[in-house]
Amino acid sequence: MRDSEGRALLIMELPSNFQVMFLLVLIFVPLCVSSHPETLQESFDHFSLPDNFLFGMASSSYQFEGSYLSDGKGLSNWDRHTHTPGKIIDGSNGDIAADQYHLYPEDIDLMDSLGIDSYRFSISWARILPRGRFGDINKAGISYYNKLIDSLVLKGIQPFVTLVHYDIPEELEERYGGWLSPRCQEDFGYYADICFKNFGDRVKYWTTFNEPNIQTIKSYRSGEYPPCRCSSPFGNCTHGDSEKEPFIAAHNMILAHATAVDVYRTKYQKEQGGNIGIVLDCMWFEQISNSTADKLAADRAQDFFLNWFLDPIIFGNYPAEMSKILGSTLPKFSSNDKEKLKNGLDFIGINHYTSEYVQDCIFSVCEPGTGASRTEGLARRSQEKDGAPIGIPEWRRWLPI
Repeated sequence: MRDSEGRALLIMELPSNFQVMFLLVLIFVPLCVSSHPETLQESFDHFSLPDNFLFGMASSSYQFEGSYLSDGKGLSNWDRHTHTPGKIIDGSNGDIAADQYHLYPEDIDLMDSLGIDSYRFSISWARILPRGRFGDINKAGISYYNKLIDSLVLKGIQPFVTLVHYDIPEELEERYGGWLSPRCQEDFGYYADICFKNFGDRVKYWTTFNEPNIQTIKSYRSGEYPPCRCSSPFGNCTHGDSEKEPFIAAHNMILAHATAVDVYRTKYQKEQGGNIGIVLDCMWFEQISNSTADKLAADRAQDFFLNWFLDPIIFGNYPAEMSKILGSTLPKFSSNDKEKLKNGLDFIGINHYTSEYVQDCIFSVCEPGTGASRTEGLARRSQEKDGAPIGIPEWRRWLPI
């Protein structure tokens, strides 16, 4: 597939009228603070990549923008989370972050100097709609993203825009529990419509969610991310049900994705000529032994991690193994839901960081607390085998390469 200027997007064609997009992305912060543009440009010149390959950088609104209450922006769930004592180990927050809200011209000049031709960023829902549908559209927020997008396009940098990268207006959490309520589907569709209307003439690649599979696990199973809901033995939270709520939240996110795609297909895609998809964390699961049981466990782990979201969007149903193991715990899609899900997507974005070994826990005995529960597919996951890591430990030591 190519964009309007004929540049290749390194997309793999699939038989079901959708595509998998592999966009080579660099982490922006280290480049900004520790590397000289000329040195980096020289290193890029050594890559054997075609001229039409999109080489990009990525960020998220909460980690980059700062200005957390400037110009009418409302509180997000992450603003509330990081301002709650004890939630962040060092007490830091994103109030200023990388200050991209003010420094975006310099950031874009730096990207341009490196020869970057794509930038994937997320929009802060709370900057566009400080109170969701329960308040006015924030014109200053619209203005900021218009300036950011215009500046990127002026430099020939293709904007890839994500609608939700973990953060939502805190108002929606307080009113009805955020992603635990189907009301969030309608709110998300309303928000997406505003973004398509205001930015879609220049944005040709839309992502509904970034890593919703991680968000549901961290927010509703382990309770590490807001709204910090979980139950024992998965985590230590004051509220939540780790065995049920991740599947409720995921169900609403999947249908929210379908709602946004329906809005885009119906009202904007033909005129604007863009594409819409979703980005998921895609881990590789390697069977820990050659046994058939461990091989099946690796397949189950993928069902409970990646296919959990992709199967409904592409096929209209959850993976068969999930349904078999979870039974009534897994929400059902109505006939109307399935009709909406037929709109699917145009591309699948993949964030791949690391891999894990998997051991079967149906026919083998797995110790508790190792990610081997029924709600995780009865498959124990580990980054080590016989004491050796699955890959080279990188400097943070939690993502073996």
